[in-house]
Amino acid sequence: MHALSVVIPAYNEQDGIADIVKRVLAVKKPLAKAGVPDLELIVVDDGSHDRTSEIVKDYAEVRLIRHATNKGYGAALKTGFHNARGNLLAFLDADGTYPPEFFPQLCRAAIEQKADLVIGSRMSGKDSEMPLTRRIGNFFFANLISLISNQRISDSASGMRVLRREALPMLYPLPDGLNFTPVMSTRALHEKLKMVEVPITYSERLGRSKLSVVRDGARFLNSIVWTAMNYNPVRILGGIGAAAIALAGVIAAILVFMRLQGITTLGPWGVFGLFTAGVSAVAGVSLFSLGATFNYLVTLFHKRPIRQGLLGRPLFKTPLERRFGWMGLLAVVGGSVMGLAALFLSLTGSNISQLWFWMATSVMAVLVGVQLVISWFVMQTLAELSQREVRVKDDMNGHPIK
Repeated sequence: MHALSVVIPAYNEQDGIADIVKRVLAVKKPLAKAGVPDLELIVVDDGSHDRTSEIVKDYAEVRLIRHATNKGYGAALKTGFHNARGNLLAFLDADGTYPPEFFPQLCRAAIEQKADLVIGSRMSGKDSEMPLTRRIGNFFFANLISLISNQRISDSASGMRVLRREALPMLYPLPDGLNFTPVMSTRALHEKLKMVEVPITYSERLGRSKLSVVRDGARFLNSIVWTAMNYNPVRILGGIGAAAIALAGVIAAILVFMRLQGITTLGPWGVFGLFTAGVSAVAGVSLFSLGATFNYLVTLFHKRPIRQGLLGRPLFKTPLERRFGWMGLLAVVGGSVMGLAALFLSLTGSNISQLWFWMATSVMAVLVGVQLVISWFVMQTLAELSQREVRVKDDMNGHPIK
C-alpha cells in the first residue's frame, strides 16, 4: 500500500497557507483512486515571524514542524522528508502557485511508470501564469541541464514533485536554499534515475515572491554546473576546450591562407589573431585533458564506469584521451622539426622575420604536445587505480581450472 507524505515549506506565508492546506487535504479521495490511500501533510514553518504556525495549528490533520530560525527552502524540505512516514514523498510551495489537485496524476505516473521522480512541469502545461522573466530563466536552465546530461527536461526548477523515498540517498546531498530543485534535477539525471514530467497548471503567487531573478539565477547556474562536474567533468570542460581548439583551428586556417597568398607580415589584427590562436590551442587542450582526468577521478569516487563522450556517447571506439600519448609525442616531434627547420633556414640566409609563422606554430605544437603527454601519464595512473579493486578480486579468486 502506498502512502504519500506531502511537505510544504513555509516562511511568512500567513496569507496563503490556509488555502493550500485545505486544497491538499481535499485530494484524499482522488489520491485513493490513484492507488495512494494514505495521505500525510507536513508543514515546516521555517522560522516565520507572522501567524503561519498559528493558522496551521487549527488543522488537526496537519503535522507542524517548526525551525527556530530561518534555515532555507531546501533545509525545510529535508526536515520534512526526515520526519515523513510515506514511501512516496512530495512537496509544493505554500503560496498557491502549484495545484495540489494534480498530485493524483503525479502519483499515478510514479506507480504505473515506476518512476523515481515525477516533476510537475509548468513549461508543458497549457495554463501557466509564470512571469516572463522566470519563464525565460527556466527555459535557459532546463536546456542547460538537458545539454550537460544529454537527457531532455522541460522544467528544471519546478517546486511540485513526487519521489520515491528510496531515491533520496542518490539525490542527496542537496542544498538548503532555493537552488534545491535544479540541483535535484541535475543529480537525478546523472544518477540515471527514471524521471517523468507531468504537465500542470501554474498560478500567480499570493504575496511577494522570495525569489531574486539575478541573485538566485546566478546561484542556480553555479549549482547546476558544479553538480554536473561531480559526475561528468569532461562534458563541461571538454566542451569548452573543444570550442577553444576549434577557434584556434579557424584562426590558423586563415593565417595559412594568408601565408599562401604571399603575406609575410602581419598588422595589429593579425598579431592579435596569432596570439589568440596560440592561447586558445594551449588552453583548449589543457581544459579538455583536465576534464578527462577529472572523469577518471570521478570514476574512482563513484566506483563505476560513468564516462560519456561530449555528445552523451563515446566519440571513438577507443576513448580519445587514451590516444593522448602518441598524439602528444607526434606534436612534440613535429613542432621540434618545424622549429629546427626554421632555424636552419635562417642560418643559411633566409630572413628570420619571414619565418615567424613556422616558429610560432612550432612553439604551440611543442607546448600542446607536452600537455598531452603529461595528461596521458596521469590518466594511465588513474586508470590503473580504478581497476585495482577488480584485479585484486580476480587474483584472490584464482584462475579457473580448465
